[in-house]
Amino acid sequence: MGLLLASVGLDPVTGKTRFSFGIVGLQSGFDFVTLAMGVFGVGEILYNLEQNMASGLVTTKIGRIYPTLKDWAASKWAILRGSIIGFFTGVIPGGGAVVASLTSYAVEKKFSKHPEEFGHGAIEGVAGPESANNAAASASFIPLLTLGIPSNASIAMIYAALLIQGVTPGPFLIKEHPEVFWGVIASMYVGNAMLLALNLPLVGLWVQLLKVPFGILAPTVILFTTVGVYSISNDTFQVFALIFFGIFGYFLRKLDFEPGPLPMAFVLGPIIENSLRQSLLMSGGKMIIFVTRPISAALLAIFALLVIGQIVKALRVLKGKKQSALL
Repeated sequence: MGLLLASVGLDPVTGKTRFSFGIVGLQSGFDFVTLAMGVFGVGEILYNLEQNMASGLVTTKIGRIYPTLKDWAASKWAILRGSIIGFFTGVIPGGGAVVASLTSYAVEKKFSKHPEEFGHGAIEGVAGPESANNAAASASFIPLLTLGIPSNASIAMIYAALLIQGVTPGPFLIKEHPEVFWGVIASMYVGNAMLLALNLPLVGLWVQLLKVPFGILAPTVILFTTVGVYSISNDTFQVFALIFFGIFGYFLRKLDFEPGPLPMAFVLGPIIENSLRQSLLMSGGKMIIFVTRPISAALLAIFALLVIGQIVKALRVLKGKKQSALL
């Protein structure tokens, strides 16, 4: 769906309009910001409207916020394992911080001598996933800055922002725009220091936001989202597109589809199309070029193995559920 939505608008070679259906607003294609805000912002709010949410989620008083030496001793190995897991998960396109956190939590539960404490305040269950989350967020910049491949939805937004500014991430980024490359590296150190300086003293204030009733929070988010989308080009069509993507994101959540790959495919769509055309021009229109070149063939083989592995895993799970139902 992301690749299909990316192809709406003007053809980059012929200049003809595609999938516009006579609608003037569609002739320039969809905007990435509108798609992301609709799917992740409006769609999430529509989904949460069905949930029974209490108006005040946090009622207890915040106690100490600094870890003791005992806490550090108990969580040191969890932090190390979480950092390693987060790094390798973040480097893999499609991994991301959420996958790294869940993986780290499962690993720490396996390593723990008291797994029954997880879910009831075990510090390893917090330190490991949070370390993995931070490591994955930083590591996800590696494929972006070196190969020009956004590894998750958040990095896809950064990728789109760089393209808008005329900066193309990839192998030549450090040569053509060294200030951007080293600026990103420096920002990670500065950003982590600022997080400590801001979040530790103000953690009590941030927690108070959880007490805001959803009936007030949701309309406020939609208001700012709508104003932000309209301000992109001062075009009301963007607002209608926001509503469309919001409803689309809602149904994705209802049907248990992960919305993250959608913006990733949307960003990669034009790059894939241009690369496909270049390859077909080189081969005279023959698709065999993708399996005769060693790097391309190796990547396609890895992709095929991953797809087949996922299908086999899904079939095994389905077979196990059927056997359980029969028993």
